[in-house]
Amino acid sequence: MLKSSARCWLAGLGVAGAFVAAAAAPAAADPVDEVALYFPDTTVALGDQGKAVGARLFTRVTSQFHDATVRYDYRSLAGKVKLEADDCETPEQGVLLCSEPSPVYVDQTEGGFLTKVNISATADAKAGDAGDLKITFRVGNLEKATYTSRIQVGEGVDLAAGPDAEFDVKPGDSFEAPLTVVNVGKTTVDGVVAYFDNDYAIRAVDRFSNCLYADERLVACEFDEKIPAGEARSVTLNYQLGKDTYAPGSQYGNAHFMTPADFEDLIKQLARTGAKAAKHGTGPKLGLTEASAKVARSVQTDTDRGNDFWNMSINVGGRNGADLEAIGAELTAEVGAEITARVGFRNNGPATLDRHRSNSEVTFVDVTLPAGTKAVEVPQNCAPFKGDGTKQTDGGKPGAPAYRCFPGTFAKAGEELTSDLRLRIEEIVPGASGTVKINAPCECQGGFKDDLKPANDTAKILLTATGGQGGGDGDGGSLPITGESTALIAGIGALLLTAGVGGYVLARRRKTRFVA
Repeated sequence: MLKSSARCWLAGLGVAGAFVAAAAAPAAADPVDEVALYFPDTTVALGDQGKAVGARLFTRVTSQFHDATVRYDYRSLAGKVKLEADDCETPEQGVLLCSEPSPVYVDQTEGGFLTKVNISATADAKAGDAGDLKITFRVGNLEKATYTSRIQVGEGVDLAAGPDAEFDVKPGDSFEAPLTVVNVGKTTVDGVVAYFDNDYAIRAVDRFSNCLYADERLVACEFDEKIPAGEARSVTLNYQLGKDTYAPGSQYGNAHFMTPADFEDLIKQLARTGAKAAKHGTGPKLGLTEASAKVARSVQTDTDRGNDFWNMSINVGGRNGADLEAIGAELTAEVGAEITARVGFRNNGPATLDRHRSNSEVTFVDVTLPAGTKAVEVPQNCAPFKGDGTKQTDGGKPGAPAYRCFPGTFAKAGEELTSDLRLRIEEIVPGASGTVKINAPCECQGGFKDDLKPANDTAKILLTATGGQGGGDGDGGSLPITGESTALIAGIGALLLTAGVGGYVLARRRKTRFVA
């Protein structure tokens, strides 16, 4: 499960970059025409069979494309690398033209996959050869999206991780995690990077100068030691489990060992996504063994990625729960006016809820509108709700009397998660009110069933007339919702550098607010 999660993050990095690109598109553009393309920078090994890599598409709305083709232009590396795939032809050296064998389906949240191409080095290539890969996605004769990636050639090595570890820890406790990396190949490894995918609760204690951090999260450690073939190196890391960790429960983390060149391919994409930048620590240098003299590093890539993950699982003991409190709204408007109802919940803690590993909702929020109002604009994470306990698929559809909202996979202790629903006042019905109910049951994955204070799981949406048919002469505008405070970046717990990269941009797209 942990290995899969890390790989999913690497793919999810493209999701983030594409969503950021889409978010920057002009508001007047047709959502169907907003297509973003992503292809990761890739290092391939000399004498290896190559790597199968696939482009991904992202759109603002769920779409399906017929008669799709993809053009791969790698003429800057012609004769050095080769791209191959089924349903493809080579109109000229350094160009691969592929026809998608079936319609390309693109989910507005998860994106869509194009046929993978195998990239390999030729017999004429040498380590250090590099060039651009220009990709063009067309539908019929219409160009829909382009992207430029970087391809380089390196020496093949094989890194393997040591045995996995399991810990029994309580919230707030510290623990030590030993990591071991083994060179199981035949070539000396010239430097290694440990890239970490740890749950939000797992906090780094130290700040080493050769490690990258995002707030309390350890992102990666770069080691410049050479590891001869057949030898192993170890290091011990100090962690602390956050005091806001939910208990009893489980937390997970892993380290992915990779070459500096492979890490460079990965880290470049962070800048393209607009993700929060990680920073080097200011403390001493962390070493695997005594550092060797600095020499020019050769380009290398790992040829077997199935054995280079180290996993840790944490059994969280004790009791540390969470109180989710519903947030309603007090609205004042006249008939015919439009007004925003900001509704949702606040996590009063003491525990943070983190479900990104299982990709399940922390809770479900049911919103029933006051009689006399009509929803005219609804965020994508809210769908019309019929009260049958099932998840609806038509998120963002206006006009329904009730909605079920899906706030996401992360709820930090002390913060609010709210959604904005734009309502038009059709008539003022005396005494009418709506409701916001959290922790609602759902015949789907996720939800929260162990709330510390179920009594505050329901709040009201109150509507007061200010003029027109309802009496008074208000301006029809919206008033601030009580409880609102300074807006924070969504997905703080994930820190935008693991699964939270996609979570942050997805939250922006959903128009879900995270406030302190």
